[in-house]
Amino acid sequence: MIIAGCGPTGAMLAAELRLHDVRVLVVEKETEPPSAVRIVGLHIRSLELMAMRGLLERILPHGRRRPASAYFAAIPKPAPTGLDPRYAYLLGIPQPVIERLLEEHAVELGAQVRRGRAVAAVEQDDDWVTVELADGERLRSRFLVGCDGGRSTVRKLLGVGFPGEPARTESLMGEMAVGIPPEEIAVRVAEIRETHQRFWLRPAGVGVYSVLVPAAGVSDRAEPPTLDDFKRQLHAVAGTDFGVHSPRWLSRFGDAMRLADSYRVGRVLLAGDAAHIHPPIGGQGLNLGVQDAVNLGWKLAAQVRGWAPEALLDTYQAERRPVAEDVLDNTRAQTQLLSTDPGAQAVRRLLIELMDFDEVNLHLLKKITAIGIRYDFGDGPDLLGRRLPDIDVKHGHLYGLLHHGRGLLLDRIERLTVGGWSDRVDHLADSTAALDAPGVLLRPDGHVAWIGDDQRDLDHHLTRWFGRPVH
Repeated sequence: MIIAGCGPTGAMLAAELRLHDVRVLVVEKETEPPSAVRIVGLHIRSLELMAMRGLLERILPHGRRRPASAYFAAIPKPAPTGLDPRYAYLLGIPQPVIERLLEEHAVELGAQVRRGRAVAAVEQDDDWVTVELADGERLRSRFLVGCDGGRSTVRKLLGVGFPGEPARTESLMGEMAVGIPPEEIAVRVAEIRETHQRFWLRPAGVGVYSVLVPAAGVSDRAEPPTLDDFKRQLHAVAGTDFGVHSPRWLSRFGDAMRLADSYRVGRVLLAGDAAHIHPPIGGQGLNLGVQDAVNLGWKLAAQVRGWAPEALLDTYQAERRPVAEDVLDNTRAQTQLLSTDPGAQAVRRLLIELMDFDEVNLHLLKKITAIGIRYDFGDGPDLLGRRLPDIDVKHGHLYGLLHHGRGLLLDRIERLTVGGWSDRVDHLADSTAALDAPGVLLRPDGHVAWIGDDQRDLDHHLTRWFGRPVH
């Protein structure tokens, strides 16, 4: 298996494949990991996935927790009631750190990572994919997954369309020292943010601030902005440049939104930013890519290992592309609510009032944090197709049973069996489990694939998701 790109999506996918003993080579065009210390946020669902794989305790010491809230359009509201306190927070963590931790995890599981290796050409037939690297080396694999970002070479080589809206606005973001007292900064920023939500100066260490300010226009340049660019724009928006100096890192981002026409062409698939891009409002991007990887990994492994049911791999696009569509839509809505236009500000004030209702707040939080996703598995109880929370089970919590990326039958009536699927699905008979159902079948990504008490019906769904049994 070849993965192009060793960002969070590629590294997470590599680890998921290695849980099933699939040989994995990750090729990354950059010779060194990213140096820009941009802070990204892991939302509730991503925290749950990290817990499922035994990674959360490893990651937590490197991040900073903030209480959960809806985060919608930067409207500050407390979290609604009823969230699992173990995961009801946002974990802010430097992007280079989370990328390093996920890469180390993949390598420890046996993945190979080769840096300074850019994909130049891709050919495929019914059985193999041939990847030519920029240095002329040719590699052959059963599948290739492009996790190589919004400017994905793999997507372009496939000829997959990437329709959407081009960037209409651009923002400058970075970390730098300031030259005026914190009290003055706080007062001025509070005044400006009454009408300019795309602006902040936030403490990011002793004497260092994270700075966000609208750019003068949209640039085609890929290189980062200069400190002078920041000074000009800070002065234009705030009437002062705050004496900024000594930048740690500087970057720019636009509000382009695009979604790949297809996530799969034969034996080549797309995941993460290679499949979808949007501005970072709500902090959903990295989370969306990691969740793509966990959805795809076990399905791709099943195909390689030879037990995948027919069309299992097609469920990757069927499930994940609508999720990306929804993220792009809620990001469009948030973008409008950040506008300084009077009409947008009026709608924003109305939404601020509506978010005082727990139902509205919870609905928006579920969108941003991905805990409201329900895949279409057919008719059944509301829990079918949803992720199962980390309920109490004997000897601990549910997610501690999912570290190896296998399916799980949680059997409260203690008379069900996984039979010939025991090489792919674990079984816990536990009448004390905190679950209002006789039995549930979980996929490796933690989504409920079956609910019931009938063994024959269970066998049908085991076959549907985990192929034919071993006799």
